[in-house]
Amino acid sequence: MKGIAPVVVGLLIWSGFQITAGHAAAGAQERPAAPAVERVDRGELMRVVRMLSQPSFQGRRAGTEGNRLARQFVRDAFERIGLMPATPDFFQPFAIVPSAPNGRSDEAGSRSAAAQGANVLAMQSGRRQGARWFVVSAHFDHMGIVNGVSYPGADDNASGVAAMLAVASYVHTHPLAHGIIFAAFDAEEAGLQGAKAFVRTPPVPLETIALEINFDMVSRNDRNEIYAAGTYHNPSLEPIVIDVQRRTPLTIRRGHDRPKARSSDAEDWTLQSDHGPFHQAGVPFVYFGVEDHPDYHKPTDTADRINQTFFGNVADMLLDFVLTADTMLP
Repeated sequence: MKGIAPVVVGLLIWSGFQITAGHAAAGAQERPAAPAVERVDRGELMRVVRMLSQPSFQGRRAGTEGNRLARQFVRDAFERIGLMPATPDFFQPFAIVPSAPNGRSDEAGSRSAAAQGANVLAMQSGRRQGARWFVVSAHFDHMGIVNGVSYPGADDNASGVAAMLAVASYVHTHPLAHGIIFAAFDAEEAGLQGAKAFVRTPPVPLETIALEINFDMVSRNDRNEIYAAGTYHNPSLEPIVIDVQRRTPLTIRRGHDRPKARSSDAEDWTLQSDHGPFHQAGVPFVYFGVEDHPDYHKPTDTADRINQTFFGNVADMLLDFVLTADTMLP
């Protein structure tokens, strides 16, 4: 998130997300009158997070063997869900510009100019002929091994990948009017390089993308809050957030998406995760993420520190947002 800024032994088994059917009706901004519907399997969310943040993935730094294992895990998950590849064999390779993540250095030094990254891209066609596309994204890379210490990146951003796979599983069995491209971006922590590569050479014409929905750090907050950033730039998306708020026990806050001179927020996240290149290209976005916690970009960002109730509620809310956007956007 805010990225500019044991080799796996045995068989990786993907059991699939078990999600119940049903979609609540639209409405205005009040707390839900009835308990929120649980569509997402909480245990499956955590299995994905534990897999991606395990020691064998070595912190998933772009250009490393641990990153390649994470990339393959996501690709295999897309295939098992039943999605179509958006690029040959689901991969979109790109050259990684040499850098150290977030200005840190490690014993490996900076990446070489020849280092390769790859996004993992899948797609689900929409029901409505001629409808535009949504992009639902989450970056799978993290900090790697820094000064001999592994950074697991459970919240940042194994959590976003797990939520994206949950949405993908539901959408495959309940196709929307819009088509959806599911994008697992690489090299976010090295300057949003995967998202920039996507925008340079998108699998569909950029003008046919109606909305970019980005998940980055979605599993930890002690106040039961998550931010939906982007409505400042695209006010037409505000009614969708308001509608979804009615059906979730979470508090969805807006902000972190405007210049400091116009806001009391300490940070503007508009260009700080993978939605940034889309915004610069004129594609509307909504970015879902929590504010920084004490384990952000630290070796202590581990799966055991995730609030599983909060995480499950967030995943259900994110799925509801995608479904609601599908019905409310032209």
